[in-house]
Amino acid sequence: MASFIVEPERRVPVIAETDVLVVGGGTAGIAAAVAAARGGARAMLVERYGSLGGLASNGLIILLLTMDDGRGKQVVAGLCQEMVDRLAARDACYFPPRDEWGSPDQDRVEHFRRYGLVNGGGPHNVRYSVAYDPEEFKVEADRMVMDAGVDLRFHRWAVGVVRDGRQVTHVIFESKAGREAIACRAVVDATGDGDIVSLAGEPSESERVHPWLWFRTANVDVEAAEASAQKFRYFREVNNAGYLHPWGAAERIGHDIDATDPDDLTYAEVECRRLVREEVDRLRGKAPGFERAYLAQFAQTLGITESRRLAGRYVLSREDMDAPPFDDTIAVTGNWTKYGAVYNIPYRSLLPPGADNLVAAGRCISADHRAHHSTKEIPPCFATGEAAGTAAALALQHGAAPAAVDVQSLRAKLRAAGAFVG
Repeated sequence: MASFIVEPERRVPVIAETDVLVVGGGTAGIAAAVAAARGGARAMLVERYGSLGGLASNGLIILLLTMDDGRGKQVVAGLCQEMVDRLAARDACYFPPRDEWGSPDQDRVEHFRRYGLVNGGGPHNVRYSVAYDPEEFKVEADRMVMDAGVDLRFHRWAVGVVRDGRQVTHVIFESKAGREAIACRAVVDATGDGDIVSLAGEPSESERVHPWLWFRTANVDVEAAEASAQKFRYFREVNNAGYLHPWGAAERIGHDIDATDPDDLTYAEVECRRLVREEVDRLRGKAPGFERAYLAQFAQTLGITESRRLAGRYVLSREDMDAPPFDDTIAVTGNWTKYGAVYNIPYRSLLPPGADNLVAAGRCISADHRAHHSTKEIPPCFATGEAAGTAAALALQHGAAPAAVDVQSLRAKLRAAGAFVG
């Protein structure tokens, strides 16, 4: 059998042109597209699935961990806070009231822990974290994007880029419609896996991980189940209709995986579903209240915490924790398991070294393995996405590439929009 084939040369139609092309419709992509559109740019958001949110919806990681610094001070706001407000208006989320943030009251800590809002080693305080309904989240994400005037395109997978020197001029997509290209003036890589960074030939680092597969159960005797929640690690859902299980495969699956390898992903998805069903059987036999429970839903996507990360103009590191703000800080994040651990995220961590109109956002920004544990969470993904989209729109207004944006003007724009920038 031949080791390769040669495809005939083909013409790829350019189906659209936009100012800011955002690839990936997770929380970073939602924020980047909305921010770019509100900043006056023509913005397009392309997502491979048929709904927005990524791990924050289809992955059932339906907890905003965390929006504070562990001391009672909010550090993530902006579009993330807007999403919370939208969900709250629908009675579709749950979080501690502001006057309890940072409270050491252990009764209140235990109450919020039952919803997954307090994690890590103690002694604990009440955190500003948020539990929410994933289906309501999807609809609100649609509305945020469409109301901002974003051109939304589902069911397309990025497979290539065209470069002209230090500029990415087109991104190529595959779909049931065939191979298509979209022309752009700036690109935001919000794919989580750094797909555009990789396709553009920009440097990256990668990690192998043990996958997670969160799931939901129903028909649980809530009163009986409450006493064993911490032992078996499950959380009450916002609507109290069932339980959310943050299930990970680290001690169960045969080996870790490369989340950019489709064969590894196939293995992990099949094996995780098998193991989750075993876990539900175990709960039925050992966890009070679960005797008649059933598996209500698998997450539609594996919970991948890490894969490719940009090796950018600045690599945020563990040594930057609690350090003074950078001159180019564009987002701040706490840590969902540690109290008082704060990172200021510099704009340089969103910029690849060799492409001036490409910006990374979300899980694939430039951070080392330890800092990544803070920057990968949903609230900072919202924050870096908002910064990336705002930067792209602002730069294009001045006829510049995002790498040349005036950072103090960017910080001022973000602050005016309600974001925290250090």
